[in-house]
Amino acid sequence: MPRPAGDPAAPESDRVEPRVNLHYDLIYPRLSLWRRLQIPVIGWLGTALVRTIGPTLRFEVLGYRHYESSHAENRPVISAFWHRSIFPAMWWWRNRQVVVMNTTNFDGQWTRRVIERLGYLTAQGSSSRGGLRGLVVMAGRLAEGHDVAFTIDGPRGPRYVAKPGSVMLARKTGLPIMVFHIGVERGHTFERSWDLFQIPHLFSRAVMIIAPLIRVAADADRASLERKHEEMQAALERVRDLAEGWFRMPETERAQLRREWQ
Repeated sequence: MPRPAGDPAAPESDRVEPRVNLHYDLIYPRLSLWRRLQIPVIGWLGTALVRTIGPTLRFEVLGYRHYESSHAENRPVISAFWHRSIFPAMWWWRNRQVVVMNTTNFDGQWTRRVIERLGYLTAQGSSSRGGLRGLVVMAGRLAEGHDVAFTIDGPRGPRYVAKPGSVMLARKTGLPIMVFHIGVERGHTFERSWDLFQIPHLFSRAVMIIAPLIRVAADADRASLERKHEEMQAALERVRDLAEGWFRMPETERAQLRREWQ
């Protein structure tokens, strides 16, 4: 007969820590000594990799005026982008004190070390563990003037399916959602990873495309929130398709898109 969660008589491998609160679960998973030793090593290597490749990337940015227009009004933004673009995004948005939702699992713990060394702040939580607490922290940081960011299909997918956190946060704070994607000319894609994570090659060209801002009314009902979520999903897909295909387009088509997005 299975033992109840948290039973002190259960073998350590079978114990599950009780949840403190359904909406504020931030219990760190139990990790083996080997895993705990890996966290600082992987964190250091990840930071070194970003700082080695990042300075060699040659960025072109379309739609940056959307970001600038919001900040001109002293209104920070709620960024949303796909997990695949994390590597070049970490470099481009570094040292701006952007607050990023970060998970408490093994990957989240070493990732936190990387992003904080690159000038980010973190809010602990995810769509499955501590999500609402993370949103409360991010709302507070937005009120302080910080931008916040979501890898919107994280932490484990499904790939290219947006989670609702940014729409909920936009309704709570009255601040806009900024959707973007970064495509690279040359890079290595981890084909077996759920997110098709990509690391650019040294000296690769990169393009970041930022969509028009999405605003959510404070009194939005469920149907309105669903429509805004669909709008965000469509914008994410649009900028992804453009950025991923950018370096395969003829120059005439790129010139036309520059005129449209600038």
